[in-house]
Amino acid sequence: MKQKRDAKATKEKILVNARKLFSKQGFDATTIDDIAQSSGINKALVYYYFKNKSGLYTDVMTGLFDDIFNEVTKASKNSKSIIEELEIFIKSYAAYAYKHPYFPALLLGELSNSGAHLPEMMFASMRRLFLLLSDLLKRGEEEKTFISSMPMIMHFMILGSINLMITTEPLRKKATNLENTIDTCSGCSQEEVAKYVFETIKKSLIISDKNTQREESK
Repeated sequence: MKQKRDAKATKEKILVNARKLFSKQGFDATTIDDIAQSSGINKALVYYYFKNKSGLYTDVMTGLFDDIFNEVTKASKNSKSIIEELEIFIKSYAAYAYKHPYFPALLLGELSNSGAHLPEMMFASMRRLFLLLSDLLKRGEEEKTFISSMPMIMHFMILGSINLMITTEPLRKKATNLENTIDTCSGCSQEEVAKYVFETIKKSLIISDKNTQREESK
């Protein structure tokens, strides 16, 4: 039993340090030697658990998306309306991303590189999160709470806004220090960001007289 517990702890240590290094240095610049050194282990153990760097990267990214998917779906079970479900989706994602800031960095890095290192398994994990929001928007439209929308654009608006707020925080703070008359939202909390994104998305989706007129004119 002791050996199994040690093996599990070692594997988790490798994953934790790999996440940090991949997010800071990117896939190409990060080596197995780097990961082994930061984990305080022999690199042979990294190869034992993950075979190669690509295998380790797959486990890192897939694990992150599976975690956020599980967090959102678990929290959504308590929603009493489609609007509350949308709020939970946005706030749950924000809470996870702020708690694990390497996640937005890794995701944006991959997107900027056209997903060059994303394995097929990873796409499946990403797709689950998108389908969760897409289904939510579709149900909102069917019950005539939401107007018709483009799920992929909404997905990028929500995740992109939150991810960029996290990854650009040091830059925004630096800009504020240089010119304090510019509002960079450098002091904005996770709760403030999530609330603003939710309110903005909700306003664009909720059926109102103006939105109804817009839909009828199409």
